[in-house]
Amino acid sequence: MSTYPGANIPEKLFDDPDKEARWRARFSAPRVSLPDWGRDAPWRSLYVSNVSGTWELYAWDRSADTHRQVTDRPNGTFHGTLSADGTRVWWFDDTDGDEFGTWKSEPFEEGDTAGAENPLPTTHAGYPAGLELGSRVVALGMSTDDGVTVWVSRDDETPRVVYQHEQDGGLATLSWDESLLVLSHSEHGDSRHPALRVLRTADGSKLAEKWDGSGLGLAALDFAPVTGDTRLLVSHERRGREELLVWDVATDAETELDLGLPGEVSADWYPDGSALLIAHTHQARTTLYRYELADGTLTPLPTSQGTVGGASVRPDFAVEYTWSSAAVPGRVRVLSAEGTDNVLLTPGGERAPESRPVEDVFVEVPYGPNDTVHALVARPDGAGEGPMPTVFNLHGGPHAADEDRFSSYRAAWLEAGFAVVEVNYRGSTGYGSAWRDSIEGRPGLTELEDVARVQDWAVKDGLTTPELSVVSGASWGGYLALLALGTQPDRWTGGVAGVPVADYVSAFADEMEPLRAYDRALFGGSPEEVPQVYRDCSPITYVDEVRAPVLVLAGDNDPRCPIQQVLNYLDRLQQRDQPFEFYRYDAGHGSLVIAETLRQVATEIHFARRSVGLA
Repeated sequence: MSTYPGANIPEKLFDDPDKEARWRARFSAPRVSLPDWGRDAPWRSLYVSNVSGTWELYAWDRSADTHRQVTDRPNGTFHGTLSADGTRVWWFDDTDGDEFGTWKSEPFEEGDTAGAENPLPTTHAGYPAGLELGSRVVALGMSTDDGVTVWVSRDDETPRVVYQHEQDGGLATLSWDESLLVLSHSEHGDSRHPALRVLRTADGSKLAEKWDGSGLGLAALDFAPVTGDTRLLVSHERRGREELLVWDVATDAETELDLGLPGEVSADWYPDGSALLIAHTHQARTTLYRYELADGTLTPLPTSQGTVGGASVRPDFAVEYTWSSAAVPGRVRVLSAEGTDNVLLTPGGERAPESRPVEDVFVEVPYGPNDTVHALVARPDGAGEGPMPTVFNLHGGPHAADEDRFSSYRAAWLEAGFAVVEVNYRGSTGYGSAWRDSIEGRPGLTELEDVARVQDWAVKDGLTTPELSVVSGASWGGYLALLALGTQPDRWTGGVAGVPVADYVSAFADEMEPLRAYDRALFGGSPEEVPQVYRDCSPITYVDEVRAPVLVLAGDNDPRCPIQQVLNYLDRLQQRDQPFEFYRYDAGHGSLVIAETLRQVATEIHFARRSVGLA
C-alpha cells in the first residue's frame, strides 16, 4: 500500500482573530432546512439542522412549539420524511455515508435512533429511489447493481413488487387518494431524459405512459392535492427549457402552461388545486409567483433579490420558503395568505456573519448554444484594482448551477483574500436544455472551454493572472479541477479537487448503479462501448501534464466517486514526483459533521494560499 503525502491541516486559518472567528462562525452558525409536514397532520413537521454540530433530523410539533432531535448518528442524517398521519418519522439508514441502506421508522413524539425499526423488512437494501407515504399506501423504490425495484404495501400488507427493471428509475409521486403511482423510468436507455408511467396501486397495472422522445425529459412534480383529482403537474422541455404542463392521467388530456417568463420554472400546487406556486429561475436567481389555472393570471410574490432555495404551500395557503443572497445568510420564512412575511423558524445561537455580494459577468463565446457564459464574481472586502489571488470554484452536478445565494464556503475564500469566480459552464441548469445537454459525448472538456473563456476575461479585466489562479471544485467540480490541471497546465498555479472522479474507467466499475446509468447517457455508452470518449475525458489520461501542486480530498465510503480510482491517480502523481497532498477521511461523498467540514475548508484554503505565495 502506497504512503501518500498528507495534507497540511492548519490549527487556525488566520492570524487575525476577528477573521478566524468570522469564517468559523459562518459554518458553525445553526441552520435549518425548509420543514416538511405530515400530509394529514400539518401541525407536525420535520426538518434538518446542524444545531448539534452534525446535520440531523428534528421533529417539530407546531401546536406545542416543541422540537426534538430524532436522529443521532456519527456521520449525520439528511434524508427523512413523515408518515401521512404525522405519528412516525422515517429516515434513511446508510453506513458512514455510503448511501446504501434501508429506511427506518420511529415514533414522532419519542424514539431512539438505535431502536428504530425497519418498517418494510421484506424489501431489500439499496440506494434510495423514492418513498411515498400515504394513509393506507406505502410505496418504496430501491436501486442496486441489478437495477431498480418498486414495492407497494396497502393497509400494512406485505409489500409486493409493482415494477422492476435493469435500467435506472424510481417512483415519483402518489395521488392524493392513493390510487395512482407515478414512476420515472429510462427503459429507453437514457436516464438523463426519463419517461413517466402511471400505475394503479391496487394491482400494479399500467394506466398511462408519457415520453416526449429522445433528448426530452419529463419529471412528475405532484398530483393535485384533491381527492379523486387525476391532474398531474409535469415539468417538460419541449421548447428547449424546463416548463410546465398539467396532465390528466385518467383522460390523457394535457395543457401546456405558457407563463411568459424567461429562464426555467418549477411549481407546487395550492391546496385547493386552483393555482400553482411558481419558482422561476433566471440568471442565477429564483423568485416566486402565484399562477391561476382558470385565467392564467400570474402574480409575483414579494421576495427580496437573491435565491429562493425551496418553497411549499401550507393547507392554510401560507407559503413557506427559504431565501438567501450571496451577502445575506439564509432564513426560513413564511408568507401568509394575507401577505405578511415573517421569519418562520430560527434555531438557537448566533446568526452567521454576512459576506460580500456577487456581480454578474457575461462572457461572449463564439460557439452555441448560447452567446455568453454567465459567471458570478465576488471580490474580497477592501480589494484594490490590481490582479489578486483568485479561486475558480467549479460547481458539482454537472446539472446544477451557482446562484446568488449565501455560501459559507465562498465567504471563507473571500475572508482569505481571494476573489471568487463561479462559472455556470455548459452542462449547468437554468440556461436551457441545449446548454445543459451540450456536454453529451464530450463531458469535462466542454465545460473547461467555458472556464477558459471566463479566465481569459478575468485576466484581461485585470482581476487576476494565471500565476494567481487556483482551480477548485468538489464532486463533478473536483473532476473538472483535475482535468483542468492536466489539459490547461499553463492556466493554474494550484488545484483543489474534493471527492473527484480521477480515473473514469475505474470509477465507472466501482460507482453506484444509478451513476453508471447516468454516465452511459452522458458519455454515449459504457467504457467498453465508447472507450475513446472515456479516455479523452478522464483526468488520469493527462496526469503526466500536471505541473501545479494538487490537493485531493476523498472519502473512504464514497459511492459516487469511489476511493480506489482516486488512489490510481495519486499513484501516477507519486511516480512522477509531482507535488500533491492527500486528505482522506472516514465518510462518504462529503461530510455532515461541521467540525470535519471546518478542517477540510481550512486545509483547502491554506493549500491555495501557499500555492499563490500568500503563506
